[in-house]
Amino acid sequence: MKKKKATLAYQCKIFDVWEEEFDLPNGKKTRQSWINHNPTVAIIAINDKNELLLIKQYRNAVKKHLLEIPAGSLDGSEEAPAVCAQRELAEETGFKANILVKLFEGYPLPGYCNEYMYFFLAQDLIHAPLTPDEDEFIEIMPVSFSHARKLIENGEIIDAKTVLGIFLADNYLQQNNT
Repeated sequence: MKKKKATLAYQCKIFDVWEEEFDLPNGKKTRQSWINHNPTVAIIAINDKNELLLIKQYRNAVKKHLLEIPAGSLDGSEEAPAVCAQRELAEETGFKANILVKLFEGYPLPGYCNEYMYFFLAQDLIHAPLTPDEDEFIEIMPVSFSHARKLIENGEIIDAKTVLGIFLADNYLQQNNT
């Protein structure tokens, strides 16, 4: 497809919405909107009891509280994903990780968003709280892997990045016998 024109339609704190016109291979024209979003991280944190640290927080877009793994956006293009993962983990759970392993990276919503997400396993946690973002009100919920799987099966965990993160971490830990 050949891009003809791009227009910034909307801009806010965490993303921009662009509208672009294209010439299609068949000669027709189309217009598509897409979201420009900073890269993000998602952290599967495991405490010393081998429990996942889930967080419960209200998500206005879906008008409900969700169980999720800690996550957040990189602060600009200069912040490394691993640095962002440590910062978000500390802000949202009060811990940092002595062991941080990248499990996966990719696009969660490529049909309309260029957000690129990095998944990290965080282990050997140490208490290192940072001040949470002023608009975040988070409850930490430690759960076992087996309980997390039940929460997924019964529809209590419905956030896709969280489901993927739990399965990535579980698979990694089983393959590495940790």
